[in-house]
Amino acid sequence: MGRTDARFLVTGGAGFIGSHLTRFLLQYGSVRVLDNLSTGTLDNLREVLPEIEFVQGSVADPTTVQNAVDGCTHVFHLAAQVSVPLSMELPVETFEVNVYGTQLLLEAARQSGCQRFIFASSAAVYGDSPCLPKRETMHAAPISPYGWSKYYGELLCRDYWRVFGVPTVSFRFFNVYGPRQNPRSQYAAVVPRWITAALTDRKPIIFGDGKQVRDFIYIDDLLQGIWLGATHPDAVGKVFNLASGARYSLLELLRAIEQAVGDALTPEFQPPRAGDIRRSYADVRLIQRALGYQPHYTLQEGIRRTVEAYQKELVAA
Repeated sequence: MGRTDARFLVTGGAGFIGSHLTRFLLQYGSVRVLDNLSTGTLDNLREVLPEIEFVQGSVADPTTVQNAVDGCTHVFHLAAQVSVPLSMELPVETFEVNVYGTQLLLEAARQSGCQRFIFASSAAVYGDSPCLPKRETMHAAPISPYGWSKYYGELLCRDYWRVFGVPTVSFRFFNVYGPRQNPRSQYAAVVPRWITAALTDRKPIIFGDGKQVRDFIYIDDLLQGIWLGATHPDAVGKVFNLASGARYSLLELLRAIEQAVGDALTPEFQPPRAGDIRRSYADVRLIQRALGYQPHYTLQEGIRRTVEAYQKELVAA
């Protein structure tokens, strides 16, 4: 599919995933980004800012949302309060952004006749169930306000499709990583924190024993899945895992980073964090069968590419 007259809205487009998605979508149409810059930065979009329309504002503001959705053919809703620990501290604020904001966007999409609404959900909806791998048919069992907020977002998408005919697709993102992921927040994901620690002669911090299991997905594989959701006729009305389908412990992740930086790392172990899930990895057969999704990047290759990007940033700084 080449460039069309499609007009895309990316909420949270100044963040890690959103800035990658914005660049990706520019090859297919025009892009409007809505972001309140609470965690995202314009620096993430610096080389494409002249090519996009940027709107600063909150997804929890009705007027801002209505104006942002107006005229858009596709909505990619990534904006959220994404930190599990922060959601434990600020549950009300988390629900306001993640649930109320999603409802406002869905209603605006309904009124504007949007052709496709893509919702970024999370593996956190599965909670800490011992059933593995995680399949879309399992009962949701979140253990954090963040996880519940994402599950409620899925239900809103389901009902806006069933009741109002808004063509929604929900993706349960697993552990996404890649260039431009922010390592500086106290709630930052493990990959950017550890890579930055490795490149600045600091000890990576492991909460717990490091035997927690995760499904890490490189950003380019995630974009492939999102685009399939936006374009494939069989995606509408469904919920899909979006992951690599592989499983790695945090200690194995540490070894992949060691291999990429060419140096041994000595981690610092700290107590487990409230709300963290012990083991989580995905069954990706549904999205493979329905949409033809196929992940291309091993953890080792993805980490190598990510480390190279961080090294270039450090040199430039």
